[in-house]
Amino acid sequence: QVQLVESGGGLVQAGGSLRLSCAGSGLTFRNRAMGWFRQAPGKERAFVATISWTGGSTAYADSVKGRFTISRDNVKNTAYLQMDSLKPEDTAVYYCAARLVPIISTVRVGYNYWGQGTQVTISS
Repeated sequence: QVQLVESGGGLVQAGGSLRLSCAGSGLTFRNRAMGWFRQAPGKERAFVATISWTGGSTAYADSVKGRFTISRDNVKNTAYLQMDSLKPEDTAVYYCAARLVPIISTVRVGYNYWGQGTQVTISS
């Protein structure tokens, strides 16, 4: 059974940092691009960041560029999202997702496997 499990969410003050992790089981990260999305209350699930299988290609939503960093450890079958300079508008449930191919994608339909999400709340 394929599972992606996110962790690392929580409540922090504006300006703080969090590091999200996404661990895969029943699914090798080999040759798969990974992504992070988020969904705020009352809003659609939106793209945050994506990374290719090799880590050589990344892309970010404009709203998080310069503040968030996506990375991966293919040996540990884990992807990460380092979030710095957090703002209240970053409050959302954050989802990890995996593709079937090694190249990046910024759209939801490009992903085949999803985690259950982890809550991130930023207080002002």
